[in-house]
Amino acid sequence: MKVLHVITGLGIGGAEQQLRLLLRHLPVQHGVVTLTNPGAVAAGIEADGTPVTHLGMAGNRDLGALPRLARIVRQGRYDLVHTHLYRACVYGRLAARLAGVRRVIATEHSLGEAQIEGRPLSAGTRALYLASERLGTSTVAVSPSVARRLADWGVPPARIQVVPNGIETGRFAFDARARRLTRGALGIPEDAYVVGGVGRLTPGKRFDRLVRAVASVPEARLLLVGEGQHREELLRVAGECGAADRVLLAGACEDPPSVASPGPSLPELLSAMDAFVSTSPDETFGLAVVEALAAGLPVLYVACPAIDDLPPDAAPGARRIGESVPELISALRGIRDARLARLPQPAAARRYDIARSAGQLMSLYDQAVHGTPSPAK
Repeated sequence: MKVLHVITGLGIGGAEQQLRLLLRHLPVQHGVVTLTNPGAVAAGIEADGTPVTHLGMAGNRDLGALPRLARIVRQGRYDLVHTHLYRACVYGRLAARLAGVRRVIATEHSLGEAQIEGRPLSAGTRALYLASERLGTSTVAVSPSVARRLADWGVPPARIQVVPNGIETGRFAFDARARRLTRGALGIPEDAYVVGGVGRLTPGKRFDRLVRAVASVPEARLLLVGEGQHREELLRVAGECGAADRVLLAGACEDPPSVASPGPSLPELLSAMDAFVSTSPDETFGLAVVEALAAGLPVLYVACPAIDDLPPDAAPGARRIGESVPELISALRGIRDARLARLPQPAAARRYDIARSAGQLMSLYDQAVHGTPSPAK
């Protein structure tokens, strides 16, 4: 089976890194087209052995990209096209149809309650999405919460399949040696109480509230992993709060790391933390929370469909909290005072292993191409 993946961009981000993980676990022949930004994840995918084509799309209205993409689909003689992220879904479905490929699966990675991929939802966005969705075979939601949002938007429930995001669970197990070495490399004392967060540094992630909360907890330090437009603002807030020397912005972290990736890996950075906090109020899955749980960290989160969609005992180390700064302060003090030991990997981390997600997706591929699903793993 030959599958072409079409994605909007391949800089470091959750959907982009999720695609790379899937490519490592799906037993089919792949090609990848990125409409824009062939960044670090593109290099990682190519290092793993999958070719990446940069379409060079100039913007949302670059209609000349459509025939170029259709030509790639046609010349590659692909059995199925799999699209990822909004722009790639709109253009990829139409290009596949123009190329004569009618089997198209789209994964919806980033549909929140009021935003899609961090941008406010609008009537025009929804109309274009639904018009192109009809050209596909099925739409994959990364969580039951996203599936409900798609149905509320107007996607027929029969066309929606839930295949959760996944992680390479074993890689995230706590490593005491990695903790010591990573703290040393970052200049963090071995006995420091380190609160961590992972994600794009954008206003929607509400990391400014986490900075203010950590500033109010004596001896606590904040380690944020990610990059984005809000970086300077977060440094400014840290300075205002008198915590500039206790807030460390570690930058973006490609995971899995490639040869070109400098610095510690994400599992090593998680090993260096004592607690993990997700302050974002609008998430489509919450992959960073799952990764933190797999690392044995106690986790505080404002929104995480990946956990909320499971039974309470699936993630005993995770606790949902309010999003105000006083509530964050109270929760952080509670974890600091308890000095919780590393927790065993919970059922939630094992449930979201990438091999399981790849098996479910492979079943959808077989159903679309051959009419018979393969046994789901």
